[in-house]
Amino acid sequence: MSTAGILWEHTNGEGIPETRLSSSREADLVVIGGGFTGCSAALQAARSGASVIVLEAETIAHGGSGRNVGLVNAGLWLPPDDVVATMGEAAGTRLIEELGQGPATVFSLVQEFGIACEAVQNGTLHLAHAPGGFRDLENRFRQGNRFGAPLQLLDRDETIRRTGSTEFHGALLDPRAGTVQPRAYCNGLARAAVGLGAQIYQNSPVTRVERAGKSWQVHANGEVVTAQRLLLATNAYHTLAEGAYAPEYVVVNYCQFATAPLTEAQRAKVLPGREGCWDTALVMSSIRTDESGRLIVGGMGNTDGPAAQIHARWARRKLQRLYPDLGDVPFEHYWRGKIAMTRDHIPKVVEFGPDAYAVFGYSGRGICPGTVIGTAAAKALLGEGPDALPLPVVRKYAERFKKLMGAYYEFGASLTHATRPGLMG
Repeated sequence: MSTAGILWEHTNGEGIPETRLSSSREADLVVIGGGFTGCSAALQAARSGASVIVLEAETIAHGGSGRNVGLVNAGLWLPPDDVVATMGEAAGTRLIEELGQGPATVFSLVQEFGIACEAVQNGTLHLAHAPGGFRDLENRFRQGNRFGAPLQLLDRDETIRRTGSTEFHGALLDPRAGTVQPRAYCNGLARAAVGLGAQIYQNSPVTRVERAGKSWQVHANGEVVTAQRLLLATNAYHTLAEGAYAPEYVVVNYCQFATAPLTEAQRAKVLPGREGCWDTALVMSSIRTDESGRLIVGGMGNTDGPAAQIHARWARRKLQRLYPDLGDVPFEHYWRGKIAMTRDHIPKVVEFGPDAYAVFGYSGRGICPGTVIGTAAAKALLGEGPDALPLPVVRKYAERFKKLMGAYYEFGASLTHATRPGLMG
């Protein structure tokens, strides 16, 4: 297996010059983090005529945004009734409705700014890995339709036709959704923001954050950015800086393995409609293809950790089980990303100081929530107030047993991948 690294770096055609912060600056809004959330916030701020500076420690989409599966899903990972039960009727319904429009927002931005990110809006498939998984999909189908989602429940035969695999027991199709090349999408947002006047500085890690009078001072590369408003958008790739708020979440690892491009005959059989897919297994996995016909298999697990070979062998077995004819196709890229998981699987917006928000905890759903909430956070900070956000703002949030829970998820993924031969996770 090749160690060529992240596929999305290899195929990304979007970007901006890698300019470092080299002098002190002032702005209306300073954003820490150049992922989906930060770049969406910068784009919205620039569109509104505000001055905005983004500070990214590495490069745009270096973190989870550039390691994402690329599924442009509506809503959260949770079923709608669970969202309402956790948040309450009014708040839960609003979040469901606004994130339900997430794919339309993403694909509209792609079209408006001509973002070259392999965008395909042919829906996503939530695949039943077992008969019990299909019952779960039936429940999600009823709940989603009750909230106005145009979901379609597919039988086994239709699922086989769409996936090219006989291993699934049915699927839930969301026609609103689709796929993108996630690193390219994020870089396209950055390009659009810069085109409208945003200043984005890469390789500019923040070392200190402090409150000075009515402004925030953010230190990076020995320089200072002064702004009245601050958005922390580092999510699972947060690094500690002196005086900075530290979001709390559980780190969950997700790894992906991309094959060499399939032949035209193979592509005609494997996900011919290019829907993005994930399954109902407790230790979830995903499949999708890219524009060049690579098949990308994903699953929970850390390929940079002690169980790296376990996860790699699982990926090979899974490919052989799903598509026996592709069992010997080599994997040319593999990588992993970190997910910021909250205990209730609902994102958080924390107001940690005057005119300062931290947004984090997408629990594996970064593209649409990051775009929607990042955009809304900019609106809220630049004058519209917290009502502009699709979920309530809280003053504090704590996550207990963070390291223990992260180890638990990795152990569960490793055990499952070591002991189960194929589809079951």
